[in-house]
Amino acid sequence: MKMAQVTIRTAVFDKEVSFYRDVVGLKTVHELQEGLLHIVFLSNGEGETCIEVIDQSDAGTTCNPYLSIGFRTADASRLRQELMQKGYEPSPMESPAPAVQFFFVKDPAGVTVQFVEGGF
Repeated sequence: MKMAQVTIRTAVFDKEVSFYRDVVGLKTVHELQEGLLHIVFLSNGEGETCIEVIDQSDAGTTCNPYLSIGFRTADASRLRQELMQKGYEPSPMESPAPAVQFFFVKDPAGVTVQFVEGGF
């Protein structure tokens, strides 16, 4: 079985889509807009796992504090600095092994996102 998507329902739809496009670097692979329904699927490419963002005006920003979405990055330190300059509040850098470092940041909807360099 292959993972299809991670769904995020949010009241800050445009900010959420921008985060996954501009910060994470995903591209829109499908968009559906009919009446009040607006959904965007973003991924690294066709057939890859997607982040599905659904515009939902009554969605809160309370998320499971133990759940995170992880992305690989070539330079975690650089990305962390860029996010700080953009007004985000990333966690301190962690390095549980010599060849691994990562940090966490909340996306506009309150989802914890991890950016990891190195590892398996």
